[in-house]
Parts: sequence; C-alpha cells; structure tokens
Amino acid sequence: MKVLDLACANQHLFEGWFASEDDFVEQCARRLVECPVCGDAQVSKKLSAPRLNLGASPSEPQPVRDLALAKAPEQAMQLAWLEMARRIVANTDDVGDQFAEEARRIHYGEAKERGIRGKATAAQTEALIDEGIAVMPMLLPESLKGQLQ
Repeated sequence: MKVLDLACANQHLFEGWFASEDDFVEQCARRLVECPVCGDAQVSKKLSAPRLNLGASPSEPQPVRDLALAKAPEQAMQLAWLEMARRIVANTDDVGDQFAEEARRIHYGEAKERGIRGKATAAQTEALIDEGIAVMPMLLPESLKGQLQ
C-alpha cells in the first residue's frame, strides 16, 4: 500500500492510499480522486518521504500525538472543518432540492423538527432568512456525502 501526500488545485493538502503508483495515476485519470475539503478532482502528488520506524521495537509503546497539533495551522483547520462536515452529514437528513420547502414545513410545525441539509438557490435562501428561518449555506463535497474509503 502506497501512502501519498496530495494537494488539490486550491492547495488543500491531504493523504491518499493506493495499491501502487499506477493505481494512483489510473484513479486520477478517471477523476476518482478528489479533495475531501472542496471536492476538486484536479489532484497532484506532493513530494514526500517514506515513513520508516528505525530503532523502535514493536513492543515499545509509541507516543500518541494529536494530529491537528502535528500539522501546520492550515491543515489543522482543514481537519477541523472535515470533522465538522462529517458530523453534519452524519446528523442531518439530506432533503436534496426540497430544502427550502422542508425548512418551511419544519419551521411552521408541519413536519418533525430535525436537522436537514440540501440544495437551495440564493433567492430561496434569502427568502428563508426573510421569513426568520435560520439557514447556513455550506459547501459539502460529494465525497463526504457517501461512504469514505
């Protein structure tokens, strides 16, 4: 298994695991590799060194470090955003293009109160806000909406 350091066109850094270099190239050509932050499929491989565990026997305990603290500040923010986005996906119902209608039904007590997510136009979003319905526009890459590999 090859672990590669990758970046999208927006310079979001992330890691990808592939069976081989050829597997990475083939998946990129089919646009199967996308940034987990913004969903961009224009992905490039960054320079990286292989990880070697030298001098430590398998029985020695390895220190556990907070990944967010080990990364650069922008990577820590990406990790935090991804965690928040995953929680949103896990704890809301996707109502798709019916978002504005379902938000109104919930607001006016016509449907069970619950967290929802979906798609709305700028005009629909503005109308919801004018009606006093709290909404928060947020881009969620398609990769977060399905099963992560």
